[in-house]
Amino acid sequence: MARSVAAGTGGAGAVTRGREVRGAVAYNRPVTVTVLLFASIAEAAGARRIEIASAPGETVADVRERLLTERPALRRFIPTLMYALNEEYVRDDAVVPDGATLALIPPVSGG
Repeated sequence: MARSVAAGTGGAGAVTRGREVRGAVAYNRPVTVTVLLFASIAEAAGARRIEIASAPGETVADVRERLLTERPALRRFIPTLMYALNEEYVRDDAVVPDGATLALIPPVSGG
């Protein structure tokens, strides 16, 4: 499920957005991926940053498909997108780790 970024707060031993906070261990916690959108794809999505709940071991393609389920208008951009995972260019078969940042980068023109 895609949702806008919201800052979570938690007290001692609390789990925030499925992550460990101050020594608490969360088993079977969801994997969260932050998706960054740029230029025309951000405009079409109506957001520059979206959090996606994901499963351990999913690839860039899996996360992309989950995003398209929530925002089908983005499908037209897929053939020309490039992907960066934690600021490194990757192919869509790269595995996305928990807490990763995935950038969807449309073609850029100009000089």
